[in-house]
Amino acid sequence: MTHLDCSCEVHGERDDGTGRHSVYLTFDDGPHPFCTPEILDILAEHRVPATFFVIGEFLADQSKLIQRMIAEGHEVANHTMTHPDLSDCEPDEVQRQILETNRAIKMASPQAVVRHIRAPYGIWTEEVLKASANAELTAVHWSVDPRDWSLPGPTPLLMMCCSLSGRGQSCSCTTVVPPVKCSKELTTVCATRLSWRYLA
Repeated sequence: MTHLDCSCEVHGERDDGTGRHSVYLTFDDGPHPFCTPEILDILAEHRVPATFFVIGEFLADQSKLIQRMIAEGHEVANHTMTHPDLSDCEPDEVQRQILETNRAIKMASPQAVVRHIRAPYGIWTEEVLKASANAELTAVHWSVDPRDWSLPGPTPLLMMCCSLSGRGQSCSCTTVVPPVKCSKELTTVCATRLSWRYLA
């Protein structure tokens, strides 16, 4: 398993090419019918773009959320069909997980352009990297995992977000966090910080 061939940057439509410091805010494991709209509302309030690494099996019932993400300037990316540990999968299954998710995203929103993939649990193998490249997807890891799914509360999340240098780092958040409060806190912290420090 390796992270060496994975980027931590997700360049979106809003990149201005000026070379200014950037932090790439990413969300995994959605879309979720309750959490995702609240996250999108916070991002819209602060005018901060993000990348959503989505799970294909959730998309049939959540196509409107995918359409909203794209309409509001966010990127939708591949997080596999059922979120397996791909290191335990045969090569055919790895390929199926990736290609079916691409199809599911396009079914949910035909205007979607899928350019990136993140392996579940951040577990990359040569086979996963090869299958991603064959699907013309850039493998994206993260620089910072705030472990918001472990419900640390707002103070550790704030400290984690404030530690970001802004040099092309990617902060990975979990879209589905029970209770929703922790994910909202992290999104608000990151969006507020990004809106004044990196996107102004």
